[in-house]
Amino acid sequence: METQKLIDIRSLSQEQIKEVFLAKGEKAFRATQVYEWLWKKTASDFKQMSNLSIDTRNWPKENYVINHVKVVDKQISSDKTIKSGFKLHDNHLVEGVLIPADDRMTACVSSQVGCSLTCKFCATGYMDRKRNLDPGEIYDQVVTIARQAEENFGQKLTNIVYMGMGEPLLNYANVWDSIERITSPTGLNMAAKRITVSTAGIAKMIKKLADDGAKFNLAVSLHAADDVKRDTIMPINESNSLEAVGKALQHFYNKTKSRITFEYIAFKDFNESIEDAKMLLKFCKKVPAKVNVIEYNPTGDGQFEKADSKKIDAFCAYLEKNGVKATVRRSRGNDIDAACGQLANKNKLAMEQLK
Repeated sequence: METQKLIDIRSLSQEQIKEVFLAKGEKAFRATQVYEWLWKKTASDFKQMSNLSIDTRNWPKENYVINHVKVVDKQISSDKTIKSGFKLHDNHLVEGVLIPADDRMTACVSSQVGCSLTCKFCATGYMDRKRNLDPGEIYDQVVTIARQAEENFGQKLTNIVYMGMGEPLLNYANVWDSIERITSPTGLNMAAKRITVSTAGIAKMIKKLADDGAKFNLAVSLHAADDVKRDTIMPINESNSLEAVGKALQHFYNKTKSRITFEYIAFKDFNESIEDAKMLLKFCKKVPAKVNVIEYNPTGDGQFEKADSKKIDAFCAYLEKNGVKATVRRSRGNDIDAACGQLANKNKLAMEQLK
């Protein structure tokens, strides 16, 4: 006889859970209690739901499960950045990062197992995309990292960035649902403006974000404002040209009035000249935008090198002089492969996956 596959109860809406409980002869308010345990109290097991009877805690196990993620590896950088390896219910692995700063505590979370975009400078891009993460799996990363912020620094989580493994807009529905849970009063009740979703530039989905009324921030991994250069490092540009992305961003801004952030990794002798800055400045005029210039973090293949800091400073100064806010983002957590572009399930995580 084939074993019945259990359903993750967190894939059900509150109304669907209510229907399940009513069908079992339970009171409707019990379903409300369960929903609160799942999202607001972040229960990982039915037995934790202490205001339910033992029988009510037991019968859902016949058909339902809570596919909670588990931390299987944790590394702390010399700069206090914390990287966590999360094991999923099917033994896949993703990584998330807590980035502490004087004025904020930021969770960087993953949205896919691996990635299909093959960006040449990103370690995750060299992995196959195995599957999308469910809303609950993204939510669990945030909850765990929020606890780390309180336990290690005595501070609450202030920001969330979808900048970990995967392309968020290729997991659109689940990313959207996870943000709905995170911002809901029945969830973590975090302000949408504290959340940033980063994309490599999927024009069609950027327009959909606008049409669906996104309240969170949008960041675009640009890294070159010239199609020839961008084609070289980001194959997605061949089907989502800078012109197409620019039009999508104009649509997004017209609908949301939200300023765009451009992420721009500076590579030695590739995209850090003043001529490159001029092209970026021209692209920035399409929509109100700011630029984060990011130090390159080596991924081990030796294909790229970190740009000289003086060139980075000159690059930013040119943008600033011409009216575009530009900030240099120094590397955080690169000694534990937790910095931008380095998440790739190395070392202990890879060994765990082979078991």
